[in-house]
Amino acid sequence: MAGSKQGETMTVTEGSPAPVPMARLEALLTDFRPAPVERWNPAHCGRIDIIIDRNGDWHHEGGRIERAALVRLFATVLRREADGTYVLVTPHEKLMITVEDAPFLAIDLVEDDRSRPPALVFATNIGEAVRLDCDHPLRVAGGGPDAPFIPYLTVRAGLEARLTRAVAADLADRAIVSDGRLGVMSAGQFFVIGDAGMATSA
Repeated sequence: MAGSKQGETMTVTEGSPAPVPMARLEALLTDFRPAPVERWNPAHCGRIDIIIDRNGDWHHEGGRIERAALVRLFATVLRREADGTYVLVTPHEKLMITVEDAPFLAIDLVEDDRSRPPALVFATNIGEAVRLDCDHPLRVAGGGPDAPFIPYLTVRAGLEARLTRAVAADLADRAIVSDGRLGVMSAGQFFVIGDAGMATSA
């Protein structure tokens, strides 16, 4: 499935809060301001009943959080600890939450051919845009004969976005074979998504 064209509204899937106009991609790269959670080390204050489900929806005490602005605010203070747990962090407290898979979804993909070299840009379900580059690489789970192809994008330290099925298919459509490996070019680098056999097994 091809990505949205310049100027169109990106399709939002799997429960994401709101559509993101493609014209805002460049602005999003600078407008989204995660908090400096890596600098904060408050006392652990226990667990809060917040769950980010596999569809990227946030729930509190069993009810879905409907306010996109509140989800976005929580996302700015989300951190993954060294033991793999997820916490919401402020300068004064740290609360553990539950994440069923990845905390974010990558809901669309476009190529920014204005940058040199060109780069693939993913939009997340919280309105953040992430360039595929050395600081934001891909990780692929599965991809074998009996395992689904599930790519994950590093959004920031320890936090990933799982590509939706449509975006994963779009990524696969853009793949090329190099030295027996299947991957995509972005920001001047080759990112492996599988072996060359994947290109002919479908």
